[in-house]
Amino acid sequence: MTVETRFPVRYAETDQMGIVHHSVYPIWFECGRTDFIKHFGISYGELEKQGLLLPLIRMNCEFKTPAHYGENIVVKTKLLRGTKVRLILEYEVYAEERNVLCARGTTEHAWTGTDLKPVNIAKYSTHLYEDLKPLYNSAIGDNGRL
Repeated sequence: MTVETRFPVRYAETDQMGIVHHSVYPIWFECGRTDFIKHFGISYGELEKQGLLLPLIRMNCEFKTPAHYGENIVVKTKLLRGTKVRLILEYEVYAEERNVLCARGTTEHAWTGTDLKPVNIAKYSTHLYEDLKPLYNSAIGDNGRL
């Protein structure tokens, strides 16, 4: 399953040439990730209230075509792989009107407690794990194996 997040390129996100600065793409990935998880019924804030964090442990981004000030952006986010301790998400960033791929990337996150030590989500919070099974199944299919 892919979740789409839309927003305009803001002037502050561009360089002198009116091109989106490379440092903005990780922020856009975060916007996509936040919407993706929220689509499955829980916000990042709710996760944090339950003592869970998803710190970034790896990120990559491949730039394809510049995005420009004034364009509308679509970030397409999907889960590539999910285990009980990690999530790997993929992002594709498009200039909506041109339907052009501007960037593609992935982020890898670990489930941790507030002490930043890894946790097994199924053991840490059985209820939350059950709520998030559709998120996992979006990547692996509905066979129920994680």
